[in-house]
Amino acid sequence: MGESVPREKIKWFPTIDYDKCTGCLSCVNFCHFNVYSIEGDPPKPKVVNPYNCMVGCEGCAKACPANAISFPSREELKRMLQEAKTSS
Repeated sequence: MGESVPREKIKWFPTIDYDKCTGCLSCVNFCHFNVYSIEGDPPKPKVVNPYNCMVGCEGCAKACPANAISFPSREELKRMLQEAKTSS
């Protein structure tokens, strides 16, 4: 079996650009992992459980019509995984 990397060592989670976010909440409705909460008036998504995010998933970003959500690049993800494996 392969090595298991603790989830907390992988900084994979969404970042919201609030200058672009329209508050449509498509991201909240898409995510099944309880990463987001809804806060404010008008309501906007907020990342409250970043380590609930499934590593490699970008579904909420693809669901966002305003392109307001970003993730680390695949190269950054590979680097994070390598660093996490060598430091465990």
